[in-house]
Amino acid sequence: MLVQNKKSDDLTVIGPESITEKSINMVRPIIDRYPLNKYYHKTSSPFSIAWFPFSSIVKKINRIDPDVVHLHWICGGLFRIEELQKINAPIVWSLHDDWAFTGGCHIKFGCEKYKASCGVCPNLGSNKKNDLSRKIWNRKKKVYSKLNNLTIIGLSKWLQTCARNSSLLSGKNIINLPNPIDVDVFKPFNRQASRKLWNLPQKNDLILFGALGATSDKNKGYTLLLEGLNKIRSRDVECVVFGNGDPKHLPNISRRIHYLGQLSDEVSLVTLYNAVSVMVVPSLQENLSNTILESLACGIPVVCFDVGGNRDLVEHQVNGYLAKPYDGADIAEGIDWVLNNNENGKLSINARKKVLDDYESKKVAKRYISLYKRLTFTNN
Repeated sequence: MLVQNKKSDDLTVIGPESITEKSINMVRPIIDRYPLNKYYHKTSSPFSIAWFPFSSIVKKINRIDPDVVHLHWICGGLFRIEELQKINAPIVWSLHDDWAFTGGCHIKFGCEKYKASCGVCPNLGSNKKNDLSRKIWNRKKKVYSKLNNLTIIGLSKWLQTCARNSSLLSGKNIINLPNPIDVDVFKPFNRQASRKLWNLPQKNDLILFGALGATSDKNKGYTLLLEGLNKIRSRDVECVVFGNGDPKHLPNISRRIHYLGQLSDEVSLVTLYNAVSVMVVPSLQENLSNTILESLACGIPVVCFDVGGNRDLVEHQVNGYLAKPYDGADIAEGIDWVLNNNENGKLSINARKKVLDDYESKKVAKRYISLYKRLTFTNN
């Protein structure tokens, strides 16, 4: 694995070596965002340009001479878009968001300009056709036209469809392969013991909500969660939030909320998932949500909006509840439904089975290995 900044002592991870390279890599993300400074009305939604040169990543790749290069995240100043065409091996690119087929947006929300050529970008707050999003789109178009050895992976069927519908990637080899999950790590655990570990109440039903920047990231749907919490009919229900500490201004709702801050290890996540009755993921857009996948693996039913790749994971009223998009009242309806319909752990059994059948790491790994072998054979 090649990374821009290495934080571990794992020998299989290759990062910057010299002090100079480490220092430059620390500021690359800041420099790469510099052209955004003139867009004063830009939204807070992430936007990447991938223009800053002088990266050594591609040189390192070609020096290693791999059979296949698998890209995951190439933004944050990792390298310029134009350097993709310098990689001397078949490229597999897993899409974790929309960036590869837009003019810079990571989350396109309802915008469909990626089907044409971007420009007048709502995320940039721009009213010009030839704005930064159009320029990035043109750069990508030029580079992608020269990539004959590119395979695109949509982690969800939804993102696979978006890529196929895009003006930039239509015509490329686009397949669906999910993220794997270690079901020997994410698995059911005793609820009472889990609650004791977290000092959570033993008797009440607990709702879990969490993500990195759970209460501050617009896309995670915190305000819609609060709307739903106010409309739950079931009594004795409390909410647990991870990813943020106590907010400066506590929300005006009748339900108690436990704010646990950021979690940094899998053991904490597993015990927390197992401490609750239901996981709620009210995100406005999701590709293949890790929190949904991990919750289901632990046997915890999930309530989420019927958007993005959520349908790949959640089967309505089988292992959770797919709510009407952006309807806080239907989130409440889903929470009530799950709490009242998990008799004998039926939903929990279905949740775990879904992951074992479709996302278990060994099964998914075989599909990836098959892809790598096919690309290697074709390239030779």
